[in-house]
This record gives sequence, C-alpha cells and structure tokens, in this order.
Amino acid sequence: MSASSPLDEFKAALSGVARAITRDAEVEVGFTADTPIVVGKQIKVPTPSRSLPLEQVAEARGFADSHALKMRHHNEKLHSNARPSEAVAAAAFDAMERVRIEALGARQMAGMKSNLAAAVKMRMRSDPITRAASREDVPLSSAIELLLREKLTGDVPPLGTETGLSLVREWISQDAGADFTALSLLIDDQHAFAETAKLALRHLDLIKSDDQSPQEAGDEDSEEETPHTEEQEAEAESEDGGSGESEAEARPESSGDQTDDGDSESDDQEMDADGDPEMGGEGDEGMLPVRPNRMPTDVPHFNYSTFTEKHDEVIAATELCDDDELTRLRAYLDQQLQPLQSAVTKLANRLQRRLMAQQNRAWDFDQEEGQLDAARLSRIVVSPGSSLSYKIERDTDFRDTVVTLLLDNSGSMRGRPISIAAISADILARTLERCGVKTEILGFTTRTWKGGQSREDWLAAGRPPAPGRLNDLRHIIYKPADEPYRRARKSLGLMMREGLLKENIDGEALAWAHSRIINRPEDRRILMVISDGAPVDDSTLSVNHGAYLDQHLRQVIDWIENKSPVELCAIGIGHDVTRYYSRAVTIMDAEQLGGTMVEQLAGLFDIN
Repeated sequence: MSASSPLDEFKAALSGVARAITRDAEVEVGFTADTPIVVGKQIKVPTPSRSLPLEQVAEARGFADSHALKMRHHNEKLHSNARPSEAVAAAAFDAMERVRIEALGARQMAGMKSNLAAAVKMRMRSDPITRAASREDVPLSSAIELLLREKLTGDVPPLGTETGLSLVREWISQDAGADFTALSLLIDDQHAFAETAKLALRHLDLIKSDDQSPQEAGDEDSEEETPHTEEQEAEAESEDGGSGESEAEARPESSGDQTDDGDSESDDQEMDADGDPEMGGEGDEGMLPVRPNRMPTDVPHFNYSTFTEKHDEVIAATELCDDDELTRLRAYLDQQLQPLQSAVTKLANRLQRRLMAQQNRAWDFDQEEGQLDAARLSRIVVSPGSSLSYKIERDTDFRDTVVTLLLDNSGSMRGRPISIAAISADILARTLERCGVKTEILGFTTRTWKGGQSREDWLAAGRPPAPGRLNDLRHIIYKPADEPYRRARKSLGLMMREGLLKENIDGEALAWAHSRIINRPEDRRILMVISDGAPVDDSTLSVNHGAYLDQHLRQVIDWIENKSPVELCAIGIGHDVTRYYSRAVTIMDAEQLGGTMVEQLAGLFDIN
C-alpha cells in the first residue's frame, strides 16, 4: 500500500481542523484551481504546489478557516433579511459580516489569525484598491473591510492597499469611526452587529433611505406575487410545450387582430407605455433617433497613443489551441454549466418570449384573397353556402438586430467569474439565434504579462518618455456574428484555458468591438461589455500617468454614447461600472451574471 503524499496529508489536516471549527463530522476540505467556494459541506481552497511552500500553505489554511468559521457563526437567513438593497451598500455589508466572522476566530487563536491574514493578503492582490489613484477609484467595500478588520483584530492592511486606503480613511473614520467601535463589541451577536453595520453605512451615505419595515416589505412582496406567478405559469407552459424552437414556431400563428388570451395585446401596450421617445417608437416616424445610423468606423484617438502595434493580434479562438484541446475545454465548461443550466435557461426562455412577442406575425382575416384560413373551414361544414375565408400576413415591424458581447478576459476574472461569463454568453447566443438576432462574442486581454515584445522594443529604443500603451494586445473572436452557434460552440471553451487571462486594456478593446459592430448591416446594434475591474496594465501604467488607461476608456465610452448609433451597456462584476457607463449595472456575485445579462437585454428590447 503506497504512502499518502504530503498534499493528501495536508488536505486531511485541513479537513480535521474544519470539522473541529464547525463541530460537524461531515465537513470536508478539497482543492480547486478556481475561486475558493463552499459546496454543501465541502470547502474548496486554492491548491498549493506539491512542495507546499509556506505562503501557499498559509493561504489555503486561511481560506479553509474562513469558510469553516462562516459555517459555524453565520446565519444566512438573518443576513439576507438585513442586507441593504443598494449594490455598493450590500457589498460593504457582506464584507463587514465576513470581518465579524473571521474576528471571532482571530481573537481566540493566534495561528488562525495569521492564516486569515494570509488569505486577505491573497484576495487583495487583485483588488482594485491596490491600483486606486483617486477617491472614486477606491472600492468602498474593500476599504471598509480593511479598516474594520484593523479595528476588530488589530491587523494592519496588506501591502499595496495603504495608498488607496489613505484616500478614504479620514472620511470613513470621521463618519463611521464610532460605529466601528460599537461593532467591535458586538461580534458575538449577528443581529445587533448587522443593525449597527447598517447604521455605519447610513452615516457614510451608502444607504440613501431607511430600510423598509417587515410589513412594508411584505406588502411589496404581495404586490409582486401576481406577475411572478404569471411568469412561472408561462415558463411551465413553455416547458410543457417542448423546446424553445417549437415555441418559436407556434407563436407566429397568433394574430395581431385576434388572440386567444389577449396577452400579446397587453404586452404591446405595456411596451408602448415604457417606450423612450428619444429612441423612437416603431409606429411613430416623427421620433426616430437623432443620431445617424452609420458613422465613421474609427474612434478618435483623443490624447491616447501606442508605442507600437506590430505585436498586437486579432485572432479567432480556434487558432489559439488545437481542436482536441478545445474539445476538452468545452467538456469542462459543460460540467460547469450543469448546476446553473436550469436557472439561466429559464431566464433565457423569458427573453425569448419577449423577443418573439415583438416578432409575432400579424394577420388580416376575412379577406377576399390571400392564404386560405384553415381555422374558419368549420363554417363551410356547418353552412355550405358560406364563402371561403382568406387571410393576409402583415409585415413585422421588428427591427433587424445584432448583439455583441465583449468579455473581459483579464487575470482577475480567473475562476468562477470567467466560467459564468462563458456559460451566460453561450446560453444567450443560443437564445438570440432562435429569435433571429445575430450575436457576436468577443474577448480582450494581452498576449503576455509585463509588456511583452512592445516593452522590449521600448527598452531597445532607449526608453523614450511617455510611450503610451506598452503591451501586446490580444483581441479574441469567439463567435463572429454571421457564424451559427453550432459552429462556434466549441470555441467558447477557450476561456477555460489556463494562462489565457492576463491584463485588460478596456478602451482599445471597446473601440475595436465598436468598429466591428458599426459596419454591420443590421438596423439596430447593441454592444454589451462585461468586466470585473478598471483597465489595468502594469507595463503601461508604470511609464505613463496613473489614470492613462482609465481616461482613455472614459473618452471612448463618451464618444460611443453620444455620437454613435450603437447602443452601449455594461455589467460590472464586483466593480462599479456605473461611473463609466450611463447604462450599466453592478453585481457583486458572478452567480448573478446570467440573469443580469438577460434582464439588460430584455430591457433594451422592451424600450424600442
């Protein structure tokens, strides 16, 4: 019988400690290359290398201890009931609860305190707070977490975060310092801690209005119950009727003049009521978009430059690895898809119903000529003297549309976020194709870390000052708009490839995606950006001013939003993109991405 490896023995030790903390004999600890996560009673922590370096061992212990403490000391129902509704406040509230849980362990055991500090240090390496150049760049949830941790455990913030913290430390300490002192006395009482945490957030103006009373919340729930039930019934009807394709084939037979249940007519009325007059209505030619539908393909360079572009590449996903590896990566993505497929597919079905409602064929009945109306043949049987009835199909007013999904492929997306992004893009591409909406899926990153060949050329040229962008771009085409989903399906697995995700230069990627979609022949073009952070490239920012990439991104966004007919929207994962994009939403958990993408697209289609 072969002896256990050091890695196996380390995993067994972690499991033993976790069981002792949670007081649950069924808890297990396992390793993962992705983001640490808890699945049932199994805690997944970062995999250390086989030589078990001390730093990696401490990080794994820290994540295992943190999740075990949460299983022991955290009541999820109580937390959800107290959680603020505002996105930034909710993220800060979650971070404060994490500090409370970990402080309970850190105060009792010095070894655990050291492990937890190592885990925090690892998390903060990729946090935007380490790159913040102004107060607006500081993620408040991270800042509040670090300052509260300092108050509750005495741990100084990790190296690299102090510059960002210095931008908000005085403000947070002045407005919420007394609340932090009170929180240090309440870590044993989750309910009291939660109420005081919300008070601190209110003092920081992160909660704009008082929380609703339980009775008011109950009233709102009851008001929302009816539409939710109707939607569930619609989903049940869709599932009973078979696949989305059969539903799409059945819907066109409904009539614009004569409907079975009146849903189509009421839906149209609701969409008309919600319409944005600036964007123009389908039946009101006097309110067409002010901006022309065709624009120059080049976005202005503003005050942005590149040292060299000869090492940049625009490449198809199929060219970055061989077919066998793509097949393996796609199989891995399908495994990730299984737990989420039901929920995201239901959301996709809802989007499909909304689109199909706008694409319904409408018919004029009782015509003298046209297509024979089979539904009225029964009149001939009952009354042979009746004349035959014909129907004529009207032209649909649904605008020909193309959607581009631009996915951040930077290193901070590694693990669960990039898996969810790939899964959501996969399902949306399938859904939109069924509805006749073409979809393009693009990704952006860099070819290497730390500048690559561009930096080598710059060094060889004698390091001229202010060189501009100083890295080799890699723009990836996962699915061209004209390519059927079935052919591009395998390509999406590339996002699971180890080593693909590096730096992110968002401004140039956005300009590139815009240049592709603006040349499309469709009447309507929608560009959706999915990112988890501000643009970052260490090589570029080390030789230019700190806001160089950020400023360029803002300029490109402003140009597209104000001068281009392309409709631009964005989703930030754990990062407030609303300060960049006028039409944007921020989510704090990658698990929300699929539903948020569907809702954003559904909202865009509903208002036009």
